[in-house]
Amino acid sequence: MLKSEPAFEEVTDMATTTVQTKPELIYPETDGQPMADNTTQFECIVTIKGNLEILFASEPNVFVAGDLLWYPEEGHPEIRQAPDVMVVFGRPKGHRPSYRQWEEGDVPPQVVFEVWSPSNRLQQMLEKMDFYRRYGVEEYYIYYPESGQWDGWRREGEQLVAVAQMNGWQSPRLGIRFAQGAGTMVGLSYPDGRRFLSFLELGQMAEAEHRRAERLAAKLRELGIDPEQL
Repeated sequence: MLKSEPAFEEVTDMATTTVQTKPELIYPETDGQPMADNTTQFECIVTIKGNLEILFASEPNVFVAGDLLWYPEEGHPEIRQAPDVMVVFGRPKGHRPSYRQWEEGDVPPQVVFEVWSPSNRLQQMLEKMDFYRRYGVEEYYIYYPESGQWDGWRREGEQLVAVAQMNGWQSPRLGIRFAQGAGTMVGLSYPDGRRFLSFLELGQMAEAEHRRAERLAAKLRELGIDPEQL
């Protein structure tokens, strides 16, 4: 009887293919630093940001932000700044967790404001200026609440060049005028000459207008006129 040939088991090596994916980069929404070091700096930032929003309220493609992290390069979350106030022409209004330039048509903020605080150091401000110069800011302004003075720089080619005389200077991009400030009264005015008001002043003005309207309505009713029909 012939022995049968030994059965050979065919073993197939299954090649395991491992797809390696890059870890998702995180772009933090905060740098862990406070928006302001004191109430004076905070009020100055809010006054500048709020009045610029009012100035461009009717412009849907002017984005104004305060203390928002700006990431200019995709893939580099370590490269960032959070200007006290920034203005971006050509980008829609709306809320954002951060300003990621590659998601914004690669449009950088054109105008940046910083409000000096006691914790600021010259080296820190020089590094900020270099960042703004490198990444396309056209106008850069620093306000010093203690003295009420402004410093400013405007773009010429690849450089940010100091504005020789800030008193009376008119921003090419914003149209606003600069003058000597006084603490939280930042010395800025609208193109029509009206000065930037704090939110307290704006609220008081609105309240005064409301009371004036109520008095006028009462007078009209005394004359037998229904103000709602006017």
